[in-house]
Amino acid sequence: MAAKASSPCAICETRRPRRFCPAVRAEICAPCCGTSREVTLYCPLECPHLQEAHRHERHPELDPEQMPHPDIEITERFLERNSVLIDFLAKALVRHTETASTLSDYDVREALNAMIQTYRTLQSGLYYESRPSNLYAAELQRRLREDLNQYLQQQRERAGLTVVRDADVLGVLVFLRRVEFTSNNGRPRSRAFLGLLRERFATAGASNGDSSPTLYLPRRSVE
Repeated sequence: MAAKASSPCAICETRRPRRFCPAVRAEICAPCCGTSREVTLYCPLECPHLQEAHRHERHPELDPEQMPHPDIEITERFLERNSVLIDFLAKALVRHTETASTLSDYDVREALNAMIQTYRTLQSGLYYESRPSNLYAAELQRRLREDLNQYLQQQRERAGLTVVRDADVLGVLVFLRRVEFTSNNGRPRSRAFLGLLRERFATAGASNGDSSPTLYLPRRSVE
């Protein structure tokens, strides 16, 4: 008896499938994986093919003139002094990503930009909370703000005074935004930045100040 032919690729319905796609929960062909990945599909960060693509893909050329918030100086000394806060917020981003499978780098970009704008107003002695019109970004911003407020409150209770300045929080948010800028692969549903954070902070649930790898700008950063 002849063997039963396998079903074609779940996307093109033409070619022979070669791999399982967790985004469509079916077998697809390699060409459809390459053309649909982070374009029409929200690819989960657990997908090994996505992880492999992030390691080897070529990113769009960066324009130094578009570096986010160029007026804010971020030095190596600043990163070292605020490494705990950087790690805390990076882990928070990873944690919230795990509960929002459709969250993209662009959603994170909007959330960070809104928080940066809020802290910029604080520098002028005012307080105005900027909120993204994008509902996904707005929800992420709300969660990050709650995490940050809790973190700052814990620091105050431990030290008995304000130990993290608003200027430091602003700088850390700008730093994370720049890492997103250099990591985003330009696809409409890019998760390259989130994938980078997930790779660096595998123990995302630990947000109690445990030691963890510090995040730095990727090598392709703009000087």
